[in-house]
Amino acid sequence: MVSSCWRPSFEGQESRKHEEVGGRFDGLMWSKSLGNHAQGEYSMAVIQANNLLEDQSQLESGQLSFTDSGPFGTFVGIYDGHGGSEASQFVRDNLFCNMKKLVSEHQEVSANVIKKAFSATEEGFLSMVKKHWRSRPHIAAAGSCCLVGVISNGTLIVGNAGDSRAVLGRAEKNSKRITPIQLSEEHNVNIDAVREEVQSLHPHDQQIVTLKHRVWRVKGLIQVSRSIGDAYLKRTEFNREPLPNKFRLPEPFLKPILNSEPSVSVHQLQPEDHFLIFASDGLWEHLSNQDAVDIVKNYPRKGIARRLIEEALKEAAKKREMRYSDMKRIESGVRRHFHDDISVVVLFLDPRLVSAKSSLQRSVSIQGAGWASAPAADS
Repeated sequence: MVSSCWRPSFEGQESRKHEEVGGRFDGLMWSKSLGNHAQGEYSMAVIQANNLLEDQSQLESGQLSFTDSGPFGTFVGIYDGHGGSEASQFVRDNLFCNMKKLVSEHQEVSANVIKKAFSATEEGFLSMVKKHWRSRPHIAAAGSCCLVGVISNGTLIVGNAGDSRAVLGRAEKNSKRITPIQLSEEHNVNIDAVREEVQSLHPHDQQIVTLKHRVWRVKGLIQVSRSIGDAYLKRTEFNREPLPNKFRLPEPFLKPILNSEPSVSVHQLQPEDHFLIFASDGLWEHLSNQDAVDIVKNYPRKGIARRLIEEALKEAAKKREMRYSDMKRIESGVRRHFHDDISVVVLFLDPRLVSAKSSLQRSVSIQGAGWASAPAADS
């Protein structure tokens, strides 16, 4: 299934030119140093660690519906894939399109629209799994954490399924300090409250979460309790042959073990809200919220998403008692033993533009794999 607003992305070593439309590649890193979105400026970066890049990300700024009268704003998506890249790529190509259609239908950007867009994307992916079940059964084990943020008319709506994270940098009054405010609720069973939630939903299954190699996992397989995809843990029809044996549960389940419903929060942006950081779990594994906010505050805007990744990688190298320069020489695949794929989007907020309704502002469409369409006129 390919959405009506699908567009290709540059991936693979054969397309890794030093400079690409909308950004640049440097080995396993792709970055867009600085650009303009409807409410200010943005910086974006991705680092690959897996054999195939499983992270996907995108930024869309302009009209948020298929109608000329639809709202104007900015959409950010972080899609942290696991079990392969199929789910994260599908979400990249479909979630925003589904949201635009729903915004056109409802004539608003709302928490309800975000939830419906997640649901439509989930159903689309499960339909694809069913269609290719015999020829490509492994897709049933592919899933993606999904974090989105939408800014329109001075309001920010954040939806999250999985353990990616959105953090707001807010200036304290009469102080130069920037305080981090986490806007997203995470769904990782290594968090006590999430583990208890999963156990309460499956009270008769004593093995619903198990401790494996000092890490809590749902059915001993996956750390997150919400995702798009992971069909093998949502429909028992996909938890049988020809699915690889390592994913098959010994007994059929009566109700989905995972779900795709995002937690959604709504925020009225204030003049003291300076920037937003959206990033996959690979960044937050090595940087705290305060660390990330301090880096954005203390360094130039240009290339700041790339710097956040570099600081995270330095911490990852330090944990393995090696030099960052040495780790940079490790190829993808092997690199996964040191850190995960990481995607970062930083949005800087201009108070004069945050609440603007004019459709005469720049439009931008860019994906973390390096494809840009209708880019802003910037470097």
